[in-house]
Amino acid sequence: MPVRFTGSVQNYAWGGTTFIPSLLGRTPDSSPCAEWWLGTHPVAPSVVSGTDEPLSSVTGEMSMLVKVLSCAAPLSLQTHPGTEQARKGFAKENAAGLSLDDPRRNYRDDRAKPEMLIALTPFEALCGFDDVDSTVEQLKAYRWREEAEVLDLYGIDGYMLWAFDQRTAPELDACPAWLRRIGELHPGDRGLRIAPLLNHVQLAPGEAISLPAGNLHAYLSGDGLEVMESSDNVIRAGFTPKHVDVNELQHIVDSTVLEHPKLRPENGTYTGPGGAFDVRRIDLAGSTTVSADCTTILVRTSGAVDGIRADEAIALTAGESIDLSGNATLWLCRQH
Repeated sequence: MPVRFTGSVQNYAWGGTTFIPSLLGRTPDSSPCAEWWLGTHPVAPSVVSGTDEPLSSVTGEMSMLVKVLSCAAPLSLQTHPGTEQARKGFAKENAAGLSLDDPRRNYRDDRAKPEMLIALTPFEALCGFDDVDSTVEQLKAYRWREEAEVLDLYGIDGYMLWAFDQRTAPELDACPAWLRRIGELHPGDRGLRIAPLLNHVQLAPGEAISLPAGNLHAYLSGDGLEVMESSDNVIRAGFTPKHVDVNELQHIVDSTVLEHPKLRPENGTYTGPGGAFDVRRIDLAGSTTVSADCTTILVRTSGAVDGIRADEAIALTAGESIDLSGNATLWLCRQH
């Protein structure tokens, strides 16, 4: 039968202070609440409501991880590996004797981590590479003449090799506000020269971005629903005090131009990269029945559902259904 369960809040420094506490029916304070994890990942496994029983005892280990994310400050410039890259990287770091909690780790498991983010409030992000010609003109407008010349001559891959080798900070006076803000938070960071190559995306609520393996990205601000394969593998290139591994990133990153960074739902369904999971929005106004044909997490992001606490989500396995009533925005997240 469907099971109600509670997730785990992650208090990373970049998190907002109001969105997640308010969603969970808690009184906000000054503590950052960055992510609410829903799933069976061992870093922060969910538990069946009213018990100490892990969710995995009901659903088995899930291949999907769902997070509500609240971003008050920019996250790191990062990418995630594909399946074979994750297997090799995990084995290599194991062979080097790095413990799973070693801060030098890029790979904490042997799984790929494709992601999708759906905006719940206005959301700002960097996602995938823009085309070279327009970026060259943009760099010229920043008065970054040398950067524009390097990109024009050597393309994205050659530019990244050059940019990560620089040891002087770029001048940001003529840059847009979002880039100046990152520069204020991370002065002299080598990723500052990389960020303008990416698509600067502003999402309205309900709009989404897809982040397949190798996609270089950074979340800048806003609240969203993030769904991914259940992995904690992150290769960072900048904007963080955490471990940065430029060499590994250059092996993993996909420098293909991403012409259309926004993900369009089809028939009301957002399909994650590679089809590993999908998400459907349900606007509950009264009563409805939700049926599952695969392992599914049902999460509320506004309003109220009768008989379900604000800090609970619902897990269903294939063949199960649940009757719901209330007025709420729900998201049906399905692993395949």
